[in-house]
Amino acid sequence: MPAFLTLDDLDPRGKRVLLRADLNLPVRDGQITDRTRIERLVPTILELAEKGGRVVVCSHFDRPKGKRVPEMSLRPMAAALAQALGRPVGFAEDCIGEAAEAAVAKLADGKVLLLENTRFHAGEEKNDPALAAGLAKLADAYVNDAFSAAHRAHASTEGVAHLVPAYAGRLMQAELEALDAALGNPARPVVAIVGGAKVSTKLDLLGNLSKRVDVLVISGAMANTFLAAQGHGMGRSLQEAEMHDTARRILEEAQGAGCDILLPSDLVVAAEFKPNPATQTVPVDGVPAEMMALDVGPDTVAAVEARLRQASTLVWNGPFGAFETPPFDAATVAVAATVGALTTAGGLKSIGGGGDTVAALRHAGVAERMTYVSTAGGAFLEWLEGKTLPGVAALQSAAQSKTG
Repeated sequence: MPAFLTLDDLDPRGKRVLLRADLNLPVRDGQITDRTRIERLVPTILELAEKGGRVVVCSHFDRPKGKRVPEMSLRPMAAALAQALGRPVGFAEDCIGEAAEAAVAKLADGKVLLLENTRFHAGEEKNDPALAAGLAKLADAYVNDAFSAAHRAHASTEGVAHLVPAYAGRLMQAELEALDAALGNPARPVVAIVGGAKVSTKLDLLGNLSKRVDVLVISGAMANTFLAAQGHGMGRSLQEAEMHDTARRILEEAQGAGCDILLPSDLVVAAEFKPNPATQTVPVDGVPAEMMALDVGPDTVAAVEARLRQASTLVWNGPFGAFETPPFDAATVAVAATVGALTTAGGLKSIGGGGDTVAALRHAGVAERMTYVSTAGGAFLEWLEGKTLPGVAALQSAAQSKTG
């Protein structure tokens, strides 16, 4: 992975540091329901502030589509951020222009200011040079700590990084180092677990991973499509008949790349998808016509765990079954427990990410035992797909420009 500059390369004392955060938090009835992104942002802000930087935080929130929508204001986030930091956080009524410039001008060393929603300006999502210039006018240095928004070429994630010295914050640094350990320069053997409902939504992911890992475990409902493509009757299971040829091609290409694909050997089936229905565990060639597969069985779990015990690195994206609905969380919980134990013992470097994956790992109680769990969602997936992330590329470009 090309080099990028970090806070180790920045002396923020007396400098206006524009910090791109991701404060696009889940809110219900006016209350923040998950503060993980704020909590992970705290170390970068405190480090900059305690070293005498004037920290100017910017972020998007929701989808106001370039208009000022009062209920999408970042003002409530200032209070949440202040609580997490244990220090006051000011607020500016805009992210550029007179209001922002006046607020930044009053900012003292070691103080923190939050700017209004960048998406109140249509130029944000268009990566408008004028908006990027307006943001750059507020800064002596730019720090991107929003890996979760790095897959977007927006004014606050990409454009401004070319106008002032640019650095990765501690969260961004941790994400990039974890991803490099997962696929960039991993300890082998590497196992990837990929789940999800549809093959069609993860073609790029499966294609890239099959060239990069030693064992690819395909789980979730997408495994049903692969099994059906091999000729197994899947009863009423969710699967994509139109993707059978694609599934067979993926299997052939993986074999050609030296990647061993592991599909389920047994399945947990039920006639109804509801909590705690009557279930059966059947081999993959024994799914009753009136039933549907909703989890993998114990033989599959044992096969996956055996591969994990031989592995040095794990990349996990997607649960094994419909984990939100018991008892179809059993396989995910069992494998997660093994991953947690192997990681704690020091034999496995485990990196997980993607919305369902994070929820599943938390449900299993092992998220804190993983080497790293990314909350980045779309950016994490696009990186696994082998795509260039504009926000990361801008940081790498800034590092190359500075080092010559």
